[in-house]
Amino acid sequence: MPVTETQVLDALKKVVDPDLHRDIVTLGFVKELTIDGGVVSFKVQLTTPACPVKDQLQYECEGVVSAIEGVTSVNVEMTAQVRQRDVKQDDLIPGVKHCIAIASGKGGVGKSTCSVNLAIALAQAGARVGLMDADVYGPSIPLMMGAQDEKPYTQGNKIMPIQRYGIHMMSLGFLLEEGQAVLWRGPMVAGTIRQLLADVDWGDLDYLLVDLPPGTGDAPMSLAQLAPVAGVIIVTTPHHIAANIAGKSVQLFRRLNAPIMGVIENMAGFACPKCGEVTQIFAGTTGESLAEQLKVPYLGSVPLDPTVSEASDRGVPSIIAQPDRPQTKAFKDIAGRVAQQASIMSLTRKDLIKPGDVPTIPKFEPTE
Repeated sequence: MPVTETQVLDALKKVVDPDLHRDIVTLGFVKELTIDGGVVSFKVQLTTPACPVKDQLQYECEGVVSAIEGVTSVNVEMTAQVRQRDVKQDDLIPGVKHCIAIASGKGGVGKSTCSVNLAIALAQAGARVGLMDADVYGPSIPLMMGAQDEKPYTQGNKIMPIQRYGIHMMSLGFLLEEGQAVLWRGPMVAGTIRQLLADVDWGDLDYLLVDLPPGTGDAPMSLAQLAPVAGVIIVTTPHHIAANIAGKSVQLFRRLNAPIMGVIENMAGFACPKCGEVTQIFAGTTGESLAEQLKVPYLGSVPLDPTVSEASDRGVPSIIAQPDRPQTKAFKDIAGRVAQQASIMSLTRKDLIKPGDVPTIPKFEPTE
């Protein structure tokens, strides 16, 4: 008996996306199915190139199809296409599929460091990524990306973003003279945020990460009101004060109807490079505990490592400068969870799954 398309699709219905709790056939992931005798070929189109369960799904697909009588070979190509959101007429960034804000309650928690390294991790996974520095009073992205001497140019009526490490980025720091201070009140801050969104040619992006200034001031409020924010990531450190103020940021975004994507704990345990022993430098509220208190996903933790800040000071993000160190693996794991959560939230909004079926992100195991 020849192998039929119905047999293959029925077999693939046994493969369930662990995040969406639906089989890949129902979700529309199976594309370009062909059968040539006993050779079965098809594509599995995921919702993000940074999918953390991509290898698992491919293995399961090969297994269930190989079990069909008459199948001699299975060719599975894993692809990805970030789904387009609904774009309104007055949308300032129509080509951006997911706008993700990176926020914190207080300064000094490494929010910009997380923004830079997560952006690069997503780009390395194959996504089209932009990075917007919305920290109007203290723009640090140009220095951290080694582009402090760059000046953007205009094309038509749009500002062209600066490119580094596969990232399209824009910051007020590119437009200011060295050492120039910003002495602006609220309306001017809101206007600047609008310009960084609307006047920059962001093009078609899978993810636009927006590095916000700390606190609950004009910039976070303006972004939430002006942009179609897919989700907000809260960065904290293991301090009671950081956790307490981070909670206030969550309250702000919830009042503005901006969904909270999850919590990242930065500067977690320090792993001795010689003996491997992990020492908890700070003894306050952990990121996992904060996420549990706020009832939001815990995206993971980044270990404390002096090379991270050193790399940023040199203008080379640590994920590039130190690709084999634990924090690089942590950033890549967290980037996968960010993409995963963005897909879950997007599919929920499109009613492909019921909100009650959306699972929390699995517990992140700290990198050794």
